[in-house]
Amino acid sequence: MEEIRELGSSREGSIHCLAIIGQIEGHQLLPEDAKTTKYEHVLPLLAAIEESSEIEGLLILLNTMGGDVEAGLAIAELIAGMKTPTVSLVLGGGHSIGVPLAVAAGRSMIAPSAAMTIHPVRINGVVIGVPQTYRYFSRIQDRIVHFVTEHSGISREEYLRLMNNTDELANDVGSVLHGQEAVQCGLIDQTGGLADALAWLHKEIDVKGER
Repeated sequence: MEEIRELGSSREGSIHCLAIIGQIEGHQLLPEDAKTTKYEHVLPLLAAIEESSEIEGLLILLNTMGGDVEAGLAIAELIAGMKTPTVSLVLGGGHSIGVPLAVAAGRSMIAPSAAMTIHPVRINGVVIGVPQTYRYFSRIQDRIVHFVTEHSGISREEYLRLMNNTDELANDVGSVLHGQEAVQCGLIDQTGGLADALAWLHKEIDVKGER
């Protein structure tokens, strides 16, 4: 079970921390030796944070390695619908489904040395090779592209270009954006670290308290 970690209370407000790391585990269980974040644990935690009268801000630490696309998108959708001030901080790397998770927060940040990997939706294992399967994957990808472009400053055209780039990755399709590059294209709001993320949250808490 994932834990809600309280960073502490002060006159600026109480901030809680949620780490989403490794692969996002959905309905299909991953090996025991794989670092995972179980989405069925995260969803009720987010609901509890939103409902709590004591929690005034949420810091989301991201270091993802892909995983279940539907499960990751479900977490992102819930974060995007929260009224509680939220900030995401990408550390190390945000791979695949880590992109919508990052942009879902009210403010997205990335460490200058971190990177984000953008590539088309794919699946491991047995795939039924029928037209319906390919249409299904195409619709999932369209949902992700729509979500990312709706919650960030990047255009659909630019995001699709980065997703389908054939010059960046060896033996793969997609792009790797390092800290400042992710900001320059409009995908992430700003580069920053822990102090920056906390400062933004405290500012939002103050503004919300004045309303």
